[in-house]
Amino acid sequence: MRFKYILSAFLPLMLTGCGLYSKYEGQTVSYDIHELIDNDSTISPLCDMSWRELFTDSCLQSWIVTGLERNTDLRKAQLKVEEAEASLYASRLAFLPSVSLNADANAGVNTSDRFSIGPSASWEIDIFGKQRNLKAGAEASFHASEAYRRAVQTSLIATVANSFYTLLMLDEQLAISERTLKNWDENIRVLQALKRAGRTNEAAVLQARANRMKVENSTLTLRHQIVEQENAVRALLLNPGISLRRSSLKTQDFPDTMVSGVPLAILSNRPDVRAAELDLQKAFYDINVARAAFYPSLVLSGNLGWSASSGTAISNPVSFIANAIGSLSAPLFNRGQNKSRLRIARAEYEIASLDFQQKLIDAGMEVNDALSSWQTAKERLILDKKQIVALKGAVHNTRLLMRNSTTNYLEVLTAQQRLLEAELTEVNDRFDEIQAVITLYRSLGGGAE
Repeated sequence: MRFKYILSAFLPLMLTGCGLYSKYEGQTVSYDIHELIDNDSTISPLCDMSWRELFTDSCLQSWIVTGLERNTDLRKAQLKVEEAEASLYASRLAFLPSVSLNADANAGVNTSDRFSIGPSASWEIDIFGKQRNLKAGAEASFHASEAYRRAVQTSLIATVANSFYTLLMLDEQLAISERTLKNWDENIRVLQALKRAGRTNEAAVLQARANRMKVENSTLTLRHQIVEQENAVRALLLNPGISLRRSSLKTQDFPDTMVSGVPLAILSNRPDVRAAELDLQKAFYDINVARAAFYPSLVLSGNLGWSASSGTAISNPVSFIANAIGSLSAPLFNRGQNKSRLRIARAEYEIASLDFQQKLIDAGMEVNDALSSWQTAKERLILDKKQIVALKGAVHNTRLLMRNSTTNYLEVLTAQQRLLEAELTEVNDRFDEIQAVITLYRSLGGGAE
Protein backbone atom coordinates (compact mmCIF):
# COMPACT_ATOMS: atom_id res chain seq x y z
CA MET A 1 0.00 0.00 0.00
CA ARG A 2 2.92 2.33 0.60
CA PHE A 3 3.82 2.24 -3.11
CA LYS A 4 0.28 3.35 -3.89
CA TYR A 5 0.58 6.43 -1.67
CA ILE A 6 4.03 7.27 -2.99
CA LEU A 7 2.95 7.05 -6.62
CA SER A 8 -0.23 9.03 -5.88
CA ALA A 9 1.82 11.77 -4.29
CA PHE A 10 4.26 12.11 -7.14
CA LEU A 11 1.97 11.37 -10.10
CA PRO A 12 1.26 15.09 -10.73
CA LEU A 13 5.00 15.78 -10.77
CA MET A 14 5.58 12.93 -13.23
CA LEU A 15 2.90 14.24 -15.57
CA THR A 16 4.33 17.74 -15.32
CA GLY A 17 7.84 16.47 -15.99
CA CYS A 18 6.77 14.83 -19.24
CA GLY A 19 6.16 18.23 -20.81
CA LEU A 20 9.22 20.07 -19.50
CA TYR A 21 11.39 19.55 -22.56
CA SER A 22 10.91 19.55 -26.31
CA LYS A 23 12.61 17.31 -28.84
CA TYR A 24 15.41 18.48 -31.09
CA GLU A 25 13.82 19.81 -34.29
CA GLY A 26 16.96 20.47 -36.35
CA GLN A 27 19.07 23.55 -37.04
CA THR A 28 17.64 26.39 -39.12
CA VAL A 29 20.10 27.58 -41.79
CA SER A 30 19.94 31.30 -42.45
CA TYR A 31 21.36 31.30 -45.98
CA ASP A 32 20.60 29.80 -49.35
CA ILE A 33 23.04 27.04 -50.18
CA HIS A 34 22.31 27.48 -53.89
CA GLU A 35 24.12 30.81 -53.73
CA LEU A 36 27.29 28.92 -52.89
CA ILE A 37 27.31 26.53 -55.83
CA ASP A 38 27.43 27.21 -59.56
CA ASN A 39 24.21 26.18 -61.32
CA ASP A 40 25.42 26.31 -64.93
CA SER A 41 26.92 22.83 -65.22
CA THR A 42 25.13 19.64 -66.15
CA ILE A 43 23.76 17.60 -63.26
CA SER A 44 25.40 14.21 -62.80
CA PRO A 45 24.58 11.38 -60.37
CA LEU A 46 28.12 11.59 -58.99
CA CYS A 47 26.90 11.96 -55.41
CA ASP A 48 24.94 8.69 -55.73
CA MET A 49 27.89 6.64 -56.99
CA SER A 50 29.70 4.15 -54.83
CA TRP A 51 33.46 4.35 -54.88
CA ARG A 52 33.61 1.18 -56.99
CA GLU A 53 31.54 2.85 -59.70
CA LEU A 54 33.72 5.97 -59.77
CA PHE A 55 37.15 4.37 -59.34
CA THR A 56 36.94 1.55 -61.87
CA ASP A 57 40.66 0.79 -62.10
CA SER A 58 41.14 -2.72 -60.69
CA CYS A 59 44.55 -1.87 -59.20
CA LEU A 60 43.12 1.13 -57.35
CA GLN A 61 40.17 -0.91 -56.11
CA SER A 62 42.54 -3.46 -54.57
CA TRP A 63 44.41 -0.63 -52.81
CA ILE A 64 41.16 0.78 -51.42
CA VAL A 65 39.97 -2.62 -50.19
CA THR A 66 43.29 -3.10 -48.39
CA GLY A 67 42.98 0.34 -46.82
CA LEU A 68 39.44 -0.32 -45.62
CA GLU A 69 40.59 -3.55 -44.00
CA ARG A 70 43.85 -2.37 -42.42
CA ASN A 71 44.00 1.41 -42.03
CA THR A 72 44.62 2.43 -38.42
CA ASP A 73 42.44 5.57 -38.40
CA LEU A 74 39.43 3.72 -39.80
CA ARG A 75 39.79 0.88 -37.33
CA LYS A 76 39.99 3.38 -34.44
CA ALA A 77 36.87 5.13 -35.75
CA GLN A 78 35.05 1.77 -35.76
CA LEU A 79 36.09 1.20 -32.14
CA LYS A 80 34.66 4.64 -31.30
CA VAL A 81 31.36 3.46 -32.78
CA GLU A 82 31.46 0.38 -30.56
CA GLU A 83 32.13 2.57 -27.52
CA ALA A 84 29.16 4.80 -28.35
CA GLU A 85 26.99 1.73 -28.93
CA ALA A 86 27.90 0.42 -25.47
CA SER A 87 27.03 3.81 -23.91
CA LEU A 88 23.69 3.81 -25.73
CA TYR A 89 22.96 0.29 -24.49
CA ALA A 90 23.66 1.40 -20.91
CA SER A 91 21.44 4.49 -21.26
CA ARG A 92 18.55 2.34 -22.46
CA LEU A 93 18.87 0.01 -19.48
CA ALA A 94 18.93 2.96 -17.09
CA PHE A 95 15.10 2.98 -17.17
CA LEU A 96 15.03 -0.45 -15.51
CA PRO A 97 15.46 -1.04 -11.79
CA SER A 98 18.79 -2.27 -10.50
CA VAL A 99 18.65 -5.57 -8.61
CA SER A 100 21.27 -7.02 -6.30
CA LEU A 101 21.63 -9.90 -3.87
CA ASN A 102 22.64 -8.97 -0.33
CA ALA A 103 23.89 -11.22 2.46
CA ASP A 104 24.62 -10.07 6.03
CA ALA A 105 25.94 -11.91 9.05
CA ASN A 106 26.68 -10.91 12.64
CA ALA A 107 28.14 -12.66 15.61
CA GLY A 108 28.11 -11.67 19.24
CA VAL A 109 29.23 -12.84 22.65
CA ASN A 110 25.89 -12.47 24.45
CA THR A 111 23.67 -13.01 21.41
CA SER A 112 23.31 -15.85 19.00
CA ASP A 113 24.85 -15.65 15.59
CA ARG A 114 22.41 -14.55 12.87
CA PHE A 115 22.54 -14.08 9.14
CA SER A 116 20.16 -12.80 6.46
CA ILE A 117 20.04 -13.13 2.70
CA GLY A 118 17.75 -11.78 -0.01
CA PRO A 119 17.45 -9.63 -3.14
CA SER A 120 17.08 -5.84 -3.15
CA ALA A 121 16.01 -3.46 -5.90
CA SER A 122 16.31 0.25 -6.56
CA TRP A 123 14.50 2.22 -9.25
CA GLU A 124 14.85 5.90 -10.05
CA ILE A 125 11.59 7.22 -11.52
CA ASP A 126 12.33 9.49 -14.46
CA ILE A 127 9.96 12.27 -13.38
CA PHE A 128 11.70 15.22 -15.02
CA GLY A 129 13.15 13.52 -18.08
CA LYS A 130 16.79 13.24 -17.05
CA GLN A 131 17.09 9.64 -18.21
CA ARG A 132 15.12 10.31 -21.39
CA ASN A 133 17.44 13.15 -22.32
CA LEU A 134 20.53 11.12 -21.43
CA LYS A 135 19.23 8.38 -23.71
CA ALA A 136 18.50 10.86 -26.52
CA GLY A 137 21.98 12.33 -26.13
CA ALA A 138 23.53 8.85 -26.21
CA GLU A 139 21.63 8.08 -29.42
CA ALA A 140 22.92 11.29 -30.98
CA SER A 141 26.47 10.41 -29.90
CA PHE A 142 26.14 6.94 -31.39
CA HIS A 143 24.93 8.25 -34.75
CA ALA A 144 27.60 10.97 -34.65
CA SER A 145 30.31 8.35 -34.13
CA GLU A 146 28.91 6.36 -37.05
CA ALA A 147 28.92 9.49 -39.20
CA TYR A 148 32.49 10.18 -38.10
CA ARG A 149 33.47 6.63 -39.07
CA ARG A 150 31.96 7.15 -42.50
CA ALA A 151 33.74 10.50 -42.83
CA VAL A 152 37.04 8.77 -42.02
CA GLN A 153 36.21 6.10 -44.59
CA THR A 154 35.42 8.73 -47.23
CA SER A 155 38.65 10.58 -46.46
CA LEU A 156 40.62 7.32 -46.58
CA ILE A 157 39.20 6.35 -49.97
CA ALA A 158 39.92 9.82 -51.34
CA THR A 159 43.47 9.76 -49.93
CA VAL A 160 44.21 6.32 -51.37
CA ALA A 161 42.82 7.39 -54.77
CA ASN A 162 44.78 10.62 -54.69
CA SER A 163 47.98 8.72 -53.83
CA PHE A 164 47.31 6.26 -56.64
CA TYR A 165 46.89 8.99 -59.24
CA THR A 166 49.89 10.89 -57.87
CA LEU A 167 52.01 7.84 -58.58
CA LEU A 168 50.51 7.53 -62.06
CA MET A 169 51.38 11.18 -62.67
CA LEU A 170 54.95 10.67 -61.47
CA ASP A 171 55.27 7.51 -63.59
CA GLU A 172 54.12 9.41 -66.66
CA GLN A 173 56.45 12.33 -65.97
CA LEU A 174 59.34 9.89 -65.51
CA ALA A 175 58.52 8.20 -68.83
CA ILE A 176 58.44 11.59 -70.59
CA SER A 177 61.78 12.60 -69.04
CA GLU A 178 63.42 9.29 -70.02
CA ARG A 179 62.10 9.67 -73.56
CA THR A 180 63.44 13.20 -73.65
CA LEU A 181 66.86 11.95 -72.54
CA LYS A 182 66.99 9.73 -75.61
CA ASN A 183 66.07 12.69 -77.79
CA TRP A 184 68.87 14.74 -76.24
CA ASP A 185 71.31 11.90 -76.93
CA GLU A 186 70.26 12.03 -80.57
CA ASN A 187 70.62 15.82 -80.61
CA ILE A 188 74.13 15.57 -79.18
CA ARG A 189 75.16 13.04 -81.85
CA VAL A 190 73.80 15.30 -84.59
CA LEU A 191 75.55 18.37 -83.19
CA GLN A 192 78.83 16.47 -82.93
CA ALA A 193 78.50 15.44 -86.57
CA LEU A 194 77.73 19.04 -87.55
CA LYS A 195 80.71 20.21 -85.54
CA ARG A 196 83.01 17.84 -87.44
CA ALA A 197 81.57 19.20 -90.68
CA GLY A 198 82.33 22.71 -89.51
CA ARG A 199 78.68 23.79 -89.41
CA THR A 200 78.52 24.39 -85.64
CA ASN A 201 80.88 24.75 -82.71
CA GLU A 202 81.76 23.18 -79.37
CA ALA A 203 79.46 25.60 -77.51
CA ALA A 204 76.42 24.04 -79.16
CA VAL A 205 77.52 20.55 -78.10
CA LEU A 206 78.20 21.66 -74.52
CA GLN A 207 74.83 23.42 -74.32
CA ALA A 208 73.05 20.29 -75.48
CA ARG A 209 74.93 18.19 -72.93
CA ALA A 210 74.04 20.68 -70.17
CA ASN A 211 70.35 20.44 -71.12
CA ARG A 212 70.57 16.67 -71.08
CA MET A 213 72.09 16.70 -67.56
CA LYS A 214 69.27 18.99 -66.42
CA VAL A 215 66.68 16.46 -67.61
CA GLU A 216 68.68 13.62 -66.05
CA ASN A 217 68.71 15.48 -62.74
CA SER A 218 64.92 15.89 -62.97
CA THR A 219 64.64 12.15 -63.66
CA LEU A 220 66.54 11.30 -60.48
CA THR A 221 64.23 13.61 -58.50
CA LEU A 222 61.15 11.93 -59.97
CA ARG A 223 62.44 8.47 -59.02
CA HIS A 224 63.00 9.68 -55.46
CA GLN A 225 59.49 11.15 -55.30
CA ILE A 226 58.03 7.86 -56.51
CA VAL A 227 59.84 5.95 -53.74
CA GLU A 228 58.62 8.44 -51.12
CA GLN A 229 55.04 8.25 -52.38
CA GLU A 230 55.10 4.46 -52.42
CA ASN A 231 56.34 4.39 -48.83
CA ALA A 232 53.56 6.80 -47.80
CA VAL A 233 50.97 4.51 -49.42
CA ARG A 234 52.36 1.44 -47.68
CA ALA A 235 52.12 3.26 -44.34
CA LEU A 236 48.57 4.37 -45.15
CA LEU A 237 47.56 0.79 -45.97
CA LEU A 238 49.46 -0.55 -42.93
CA ASN A 239 51.19 -3.07 -45.19
CA PRO A 240 54.94 -2.45 -45.65
CA GLY A 241 55.36 -5.44 -47.96
CA ILE A 242 52.48 -4.76 -50.36
CA SER A 243 53.27 -4.72 -54.08
CA LEU A 244 51.92 -1.45 -55.45
CA ARG A 245 50.93 -2.67 -58.88
CA ARG A 246 49.34 0.08 -60.97
CA SER A 247 48.22 0.97 -64.46
CA SER A 248 48.84 4.19 -66.43
CA LEU A 249 47.38 7.68 -66.33
CA LYS A 250 46.21 7.48 -69.94
CA THR A 251 43.88 4.54 -69.24
CA GLN A 252 41.85 6.33 -66.55
CA ASP A 253 38.24 7.17 -67.30
CA PHE A 254 35.87 9.51 -65.44
CA PRO A 255 32.45 11.13 -66.07
CA ASP A 256 32.42 13.97 -68.59
CA THR A 257 29.87 15.95 -66.55
CA MET A 258 29.83 16.89 -62.91
CA VAL A 259 27.14 17.76 -60.38
CA SER A 260 25.76 21.27 -59.90
CA GLY A 261 22.79 22.91 -58.22
CA VAL A 262 23.39 20.76 -55.13
CA PRO A 263 20.38 20.86 -52.79
CA LEU A 264 20.89 21.46 -49.11
CA ALA A 265 19.75 17.94 -48.24
CA ILE A 266 22.71 16.40 -50.08
CA LEU A 267 25.26 18.51 -48.23
CA SER A 268 23.45 17.81 -44.95
CA ASN A 269 24.05 14.09 -45.55
CA ARG A 270 27.80 14.56 -45.85
CA PRO A 271 29.33 12.48 -43.03
CA ASP A 272 31.20 15.37 -41.43
CA VAL A 273 28.21 17.71 -41.72
CA ARG A 274 25.93 15.01 -40.36
CA ALA A 275 28.33 14.41 -37.46
CA ALA A 276 28.39 18.14 -36.69
CA GLU A 277 24.58 18.28 -36.56
CA LEU A 278 24.44 15.20 -34.34
CA ASP A 279 26.93 16.85 -31.99
CA LEU A 280 24.58 19.82 -31.94
CA GLN A 281 21.67 17.49 -31.17
CA LYS A 282 23.57 15.94 -28.25
CA ALA A 283 24.38 19.42 -26.94
CA PHE A 284 20.65 20.22 -27.06
CA TYR A 285 19.83 17.22 -24.86
CA ASP A 286 22.74 18.03 -22.55
CA ILE A 287 20.96 21.30 -21.76
CA ASN A 288 17.85 19.32 -20.83
CA VAL A 289 19.91 17.06 -18.58
CA ALA A 290 21.45 20.10 -16.89
CA ARG A 291 18.00 21.59 -16.34
CA ALA A 292 16.72 18.35 -14.86
CA ALA A 293 19.33 18.63 -12.10
CA PHE A 294 17.31 21.53 -10.62
CA TYR A 295 14.29 19.26 -9.98
CA PRO A 296 13.73 16.53 -7.39
CA SER A 297 14.59 12.90 -8.02
CA LEU A 298 12.40 10.04 -6.83
CA VAL A 299 13.96 6.68 -6.00
CA LEU A 300 11.92 3.60 -5.07
CA SER A 301 13.81 0.83 -3.31
CA GLY A 302 12.96 -2.35 -1.49
CA ASN A 303 14.33 -5.67 -0.40
CA LEU A 304 13.02 -9.14 0.27
CA GLY A 305 14.70 -11.98 2.17
CA TRP A 306 14.89 -13.96 5.31
CA SER A 307 17.04 -14.26 8.41
CA ALA A 308 18.06 -17.26 10.44
CA SER A 309 19.95 -18.04 13.63
CA SER A 310 23.18 -19.92 13.74
CA GLY A 311 22.63 -23.62 13.13
CA THR A 312 19.21 -23.10 11.54
CA ALA A 313 18.83 -24.18 7.94
CA ILE A 314 17.99 -21.57 5.39
CA SER A 315 15.02 -23.71 4.42
CA ASN A 316 13.63 -23.05 7.89
CA PRO A 317 14.14 -19.32 8.41
CA VAL A 318 13.37 -17.54 11.64
CA SER A 319 11.72 -14.56 9.97
CA PHE A 320 11.08 -13.06 6.54
CA ILE A 321 12.20 -9.53 5.72
CA ALA A 322 10.31 -7.31 3.30
CA ASN A 323 10.25 -3.54 3.05
CA ALA A 324 9.82 -0.78 0.47
CA ILE A 325 11.08 2.78 0.62
CA GLY A 326 10.37 5.80 -1.52
CA SER A 327 12.80 8.70 -1.23
CA LEU A 328 12.59 12.15 -2.76
CA SER A 329 15.64 14.40 -2.90
CA ALA A 330 15.72 17.95 -4.20
CA PRO A 331 18.72 20.26 -4.56
CA LEU A 332 18.67 23.26 -2.22
CA PHE A 333 22.22 24.53 -2.18
CA ASN A 334 24.85 22.95 -4.40
CA ARG A 335 27.46 25.72 -4.37
CA GLY A 336 26.36 26.91 -7.79
CA GLN A 337 27.35 23.69 -9.56
CA ASN A 338 23.96 23.11 -11.21
CA LYS A 339 23.82 26.67 -12.51
CA SER A 340 27.37 26.37 -13.81
CA ARG A 341 26.58 23.09 -15.57
CA LEU A 342 23.57 24.67 -17.25
CA ARG A 343 25.60 27.68 -18.40
CA ILE A 344 28.31 25.37 -19.74
CA ALA A 345 25.73 23.23 -21.54
CA ARG A 346 24.17 26.28 -23.18
CA ALA A 347 27.60 27.57 -24.24
CA GLU A 348 28.49 24.15 -25.68
CA TYR A 349 25.23 24.19 -27.62
CA GLU A 350 26.03 27.59 -29.14
CA ILE A 351 29.52 26.37 -30.04
CA ALA A 352 28.08 23.24 -31.67
CA SER A 353 25.57 25.39 -33.57
CA LEU A 354 28.33 27.60 -34.95
CA ASP A 355 30.43 24.56 -35.84
CA PHE A 356 27.52 23.00 -37.73
CA GLN A 357 26.75 26.13 -39.73
CA GLN A 358 30.43 26.65 -40.53
CA LYS A 359 30.77 23.02 -41.60
CA LEU A 360 27.78 23.38 -43.93
CA ILE A 361 29.17 26.58 -45.49
CA ASP A 362 32.60 24.97 -45.88
CA ALA A 363 30.97 22.01 -47.62
CA GLY A 364 29.31 24.31 -50.14
CA MET A 365 32.55 26.19 -50.75
CA GLU A 366 34.46 22.92 -51.17
CA VAL A 367 31.99 21.71 -53.80
CA ASN A 368 32.21 25.02 -55.62
CA ASP A 369 36.03 24.99 -55.56
CA ALA A 370 36.15 21.41 -56.84
CA LEU A 371 33.80 22.25 -59.71
CA SER A 372 35.88 25.28 -60.63
CA SER A 373 39.10 23.26 -60.50
CA TRP A 374 37.61 20.52 -62.66
CA GLN A 375 36.34 22.96 -65.30
CA THR A 376 39.64 24.86 -65.35
CA ALA A 377 41.69 21.66 -65.70
CA LYS A 378 39.56 20.47 -68.63
CA GLU A 379 40.00 23.78 -70.42
CA ARG A 380 43.74 23.74 -69.80
CA LEU A 381 44.00 20.20 -71.17
CA ILE A 382 42.45 21.30 -74.45
CA LEU A 383 45.06 24.03 -74.78
CA ASP A 384 47.86 21.67 -73.69
CA LYS A 385 47.05 19.19 -76.45
CA LYS A 386 47.07 21.95 -79.08
CA GLN A 387 50.35 23.33 -77.77
CA ILE A 388 52.03 19.90 -77.79
CA VAL A 389 50.98 19.29 -81.39
CA ALA A 390 52.44 22.66 -82.39
CA LEU A 391 55.67 22.11 -80.48
CA LYS A 392 56.20 18.62 -81.89
CA GLY A 393 55.96 20.14 -85.33
CA ALA A 394 58.40 22.88 -84.33
CA VAL A 395 60.92 20.34 -82.99
CA HIS A 396 60.68 18.24 -86.16
CA ASN A 397 61.09 21.25 -88.47
CA THR A 398 63.99 22.80 -86.58
CA ARG A 399 65.84 19.49 -86.65
CA LEU A 400 65.44 19.26 -90.41
CA LEU A 401 66.51 22.85 -90.84
CA MET A 402 69.54 22.35 -88.60
CA ARG A 403 70.68 19.38 -90.68
CA ASN A 404 70.03 20.94 -94.07
CA SER A 405 70.56 24.67 -93.54
CA THR A 406 72.26 27.18 -91.30
CA THR A 407 69.51 27.28 -88.65
CA ASN A 408 70.92 28.19 -85.24
CA TYR A 409 71.20 25.23 -82.85
CA LEU A 410 69.56 27.34 -80.12
CA GLU A 411 66.24 27.08 -81.96
CA VAL A 412 66.40 23.29 -81.74
CA LEU A 413 67.32 23.33 -78.05
CA THR A 414 64.59 25.85 -77.25
CA ALA A 415 61.92 23.92 -79.15
CA GLN A 416 62.95 20.65 -77.46
CA GLN A 417 62.88 22.23 -74.00
CA ARG A 418 59.47 23.82 -74.55
CA LEU A 419 58.06 20.50 -75.75
CA LEU A 420 59.26 18.77 -72.56
CA GLU A 421 57.69 21.47 -70.41
CA ALA A 422 54.41 21.27 -72.31
CA GLU A 423 54.22 17.46 -71.97
CA LEU A 424 54.91 17.64 -68.23
CA THR A 425 52.28 20.40 -67.88
CA GLU A 426 49.72 18.24 -69.65
CA VAL A 427 50.34 15.43 -67.17
CA ASN A 428 49.97 17.88 -64.26
CA ASP A 429 46.70 19.25 -65.66
CA ARG A 430 45.34 15.73 -66.17
CA PHE A 431 46.19 14.97 -62.55
CA ASP A 432 44.49 18.22 -61.45
CA GLU A 433 41.35 17.15 -63.33
CA ILE A 434 41.30 13.76 -61.60
CA GLN A 435 42.08 15.33 -58.24
CA ALA A 436 39.10 17.69 -58.68
CA VAL A 437 36.85 14.68 -59.30
CA ILE A 438 38.14 13.03 -56.11
CA THR A 439 37.63 16.23 -54.12
CA LEU A 440 34.12 16.69 -55.49
CA TYR A 441 33.21 13.11 -54.68
CA ARG A 442 34.43 13.54 -51.10
CA SER A 443 32.70 16.93 -50.84
CA LEU A 444 29.38 15.32 -51.72
CA GLY A 445 29.76 12.67 -49.03
CA GLY A 446 31.01 9.84 -51.22
CA GLY A 447 32.63 6.66 -50.04
CA ALA A 448 29.57 4.46 -49.63
CA GLU A 449 29.71 0.86 -50.70
